[in-house]
Amino acid sequence: EVQLVEAGGGLVQPGGSLRLSCVASGFTFSRTPMYWVRQAPGKGLEWVSTILSDGRDTYYKGSVQGRFTISRDNAKNTLYLQMNSLKTEDTAVYSCALGASEQSIRGQGTQVTVSS
Repeated sequence: EVQLVEAGGGLVQPGGSLRLSCVASGFTFSRTPMYWVRQAPGKGLEWVSTILSDGRDTYYKGSVQGRFTISRDNAKNTLYLQMNSLKTEDTAVYSCALGASEQSIRGQGTQVTVSS
């Protein structure tokens, strides 16, 4: 059974930083591209970032490019998202996922709230 468990969310002031993590199990993590997605209150699911299986290729939504960094540790079956210079519009539930669509398997998510 695929399991994705996120951690690291919280309340942070604008301009602050958070590091999210996602521990994966139930599939061959090292051979699987991974995604971060988010859902803000009252809005649909939004793709944030993708990392390919070897970690060398990464992709970002335009509004987070230069502020967020996706990475992975295949030895630990763990995915990360370093978020810097956070803005109020980054407030959302962040989930790791096996794809960017609504139908893709994803974890329960971790809440990130950016507020002064």
